[in-house]
Amino acid sequence: MTMREPPRTLLDSYAILAFLADEDGAATVADLLSEAVRTGAPLLVNEINVGEVYYVVACHRSMADADRVLDHLETLPLEVVGNAFDDVLEAARIKARFPLSYADAFAVATAVRFGATVVTGDGAFRAVEDLVGVMWL
Repeated sequence: MTMREPPRTLLDSYAILAFLADEDGAATVADLLSEAVRTGAPLLVNEINVGEVYYVVACHRSMADADRVLDHLETLPLEVVGNAFDDVLEAARIKARFPLSYADAFAVATAVRFGATVVTGDGAFRAVEDLVGVMWL
């Protein structure tokens, strides 16, 4: 008998930005982060979505603030998932099939790869609810 891995959870950039700005859904993300610390199972985030968080903060605030956010993210129980060429192509396939941003397609492709539930408040993810689980903020 093989042990099944517990279900994984993935934060998209919407969830991370809501958490950082203490917006609607921030408490839910904080609870998920606390649970990740307690269980030792970090939350997933695709590196493309980390880049998206960085540029949103840089555009709306400053590069220095974006650098501080990046430093803060490194202290959280997050597993930043990189992308091999096949992963990039899978995100492109998802983008071609669904009305998502390219960055969102990376979140979905990563969730599919890891069997993870996406945590978001971005309504664009309604289009992929048959493909991945979505926890709405």
